[in-house]
Amino acid sequence: MKKINTLLFLLWSTLASTSIMAQESASDIIAKMQEQQRGKSSYINMTMKVIRPDWTRTMQMKSWSKGTDDFFLVLLTAPAKDKGSASLKRYKEMWSWTPSIERTIKISPSMMSQSWMGSDFTNDDLMKGASVVKDYNHKLLGKEEVNGYECYKIEMIPHEDAAVVWGKVIVWVTTDGIYNQIKVENFDEDMYLVNTLNCYDVKDLGGRKLPSRMEMVPVDEEGKKTVMIYNDAKFNQKIAESFFTQQNMKRVR
Repeated sequence: MKKINTLLFLLWSTLASTSIMAQESASDIIAKMQEQQRGKSSYINMTMKVIRPDWTRTMQMKSWSKGTDDFFLVLLTAPAKDKGSASLKRYKEMWSWTPSIERTIKISPSMMSQSWMGSDFTNDDLMKGASVVKDYNHKLLGKEEVNGYECYKIEMIPHEDAAVVWGKVIVWVTTDGIYNQIKVENFDEDMYLVNTLNCYDVKDLGGRKLPSRMEMVPVDEEGKKTVMIYNDAKFNQKIAESFFTQQNMKRVR
C-alpha cells in the first residue's frame, strides 16, 4: 500500500509539474509575442481599409506606444474630414479627440467593445485596453499550422476581475523563435465566436520581421472585413511619457 501511495504521489507531482510548466510556457510565449509586436516603444505608420459589400473606406493613421500596456496614441492623418482625430490611452484611462467639433470624450469601460471609427476593430483592439499578459490566464493547447506557419495554439481566459471585452481569446503564435501573432479568434461571454484576425505578408519593418497585413473578419457578416496594412515601423526609440497627454493628443501631427 505504501508503494502504491508513493507511486500515486509521484504521478500526481509529475502531472502537476507538467501542467505548471505548460502554463508558464504559454504565458512566456504571449509575453514574447507582445514584445515582438511593440518592443519598449513603437511608432507605426499604417493604412486601414474598411470593406463593405457596396463601399470601401480608406484611412491613413499613425500610432505610438510606450511600455507594455501603459501608453498608446493613435492619430488619423487622412481622409481630410477625419484628419487630426486621435485616441489616447494613459494607463487605464482613455480619451478620443474630434477636432471638427473640438470635443474630447472619455472612453468608459462600457465603450471598449464599440467599433473604432466604423471599422471591425473595437476600441479595445486599437487602444490595447486589455493586457494580453496581465488580464488573462494562458493555456497551451498544442501546435497547428496556420497561414503557412507552424504555431503554438494558446487559449486565453480572462481573470474574473479583469475589465476585458472578450470571454475567451485563442491566439496562434509562430514557433520559429520570432513569436509573431498569426491568427486570433475572439469569443464573447457565451463562448460564441465573434470575429477572426488573420495576419499575412511578413516583412522587415523597423528591423523586425512582422506581418504587414492584418484582416479582421466578423463571423456572421458576409462581405465585411477591415484590413490593416503596416507601411513603416520603428521600435525602441525614446518617447517621453509627456508625449501621451490630452494636450499633445490635440496637436500631434
